[in-house]
Amino acid sequence: MDNINQQHQFSNYTVLDSHQIPAGAISKKFMASVFGWMFLALAVSTTMAFLFATNADLIQMLYQVGPNGRLGMTGLGMAVIFAPLAFVLIMGLGYSRLSSPVLTVLFVLFAAIMGMSLSSVVMIYTAGSLAGGFAAASVMFGIMAVMGYTTEKDLTNFGSILTMGLIGIIVAGMINLFLHSEMLDYIRSFVGVAIFTGLTAYDVQKLKRIGAGVEFQGVSANDTRKLALMGALNLYLDFVNLFLLLLRLFGNRKN
Repeated sequence: MDNINQQHQFSNYTVLDSHQIPAGAISKKFMASVFGWMFLALAVSTTMAFLFATNADLIQMLYQVGPNGRLGMTGLGMAVIFAPLAFVLIMGLGYSRLSSPVLTVLFVLFAAIMGMSLSSVVMIYTAGSLAGGFAAASVMFGIMAVMGYTTEKDLTNFGSILTMGLIGIIVAGMINLFLHSEMLDYIRSFVGVAIFTGLTAYDVQKLKRIGAGVEFQGVSANDTRKLALMGALNLYLDFVNLFLLLLRLFGNRKN
């Protein structure tokens, strides 16, 4: 499954530069909300992924055996593959017009459908590879999240470089659809791991500044929740993409 690009749709008026953040203005409550929504999304996706990978009736909704004997996708399965990207675009582009309850519903639905699409990963890779990849991604994500939260260095320029790199690996992936080069895919995966590892630190630092803006500028509860949901979406995508790339590099497939 292709990686989903990130949508950074935060309202600029809530983002403070490092020199603008007053002492003690970092909102721990905001950051706790962001990570809470992220963990909820991961739990929903994990549950749906294993349900649709282990239940025969649910498997038949997404997958079918083709005339050549190979496993293929049903119409619903194809829709599920592309639906997460549509949800990300809707949430990002419609951010200013959507209320927090609607954005919450979209966020949870996104996590559920994303989990359905990830069922193919559960079916392809061994349990040991899934557990190992999840553990490795968790450790890498956690280390970079702490670094992003605690560093005094401004990562804005670093984030811009990583975003350009992300665009580069997406373009490389599209080109490789025609080249079918295993080496290019291997290199692309290694670069992708580095990019999403770095983006984790960048996104957490940006969220820290958003938390400062929320507290310092008195942002409404409705807007605060929307910001937390979009922050959780960004971190969720960082983690899932990191997990998938590590699986692609080091995972063992079932026989």
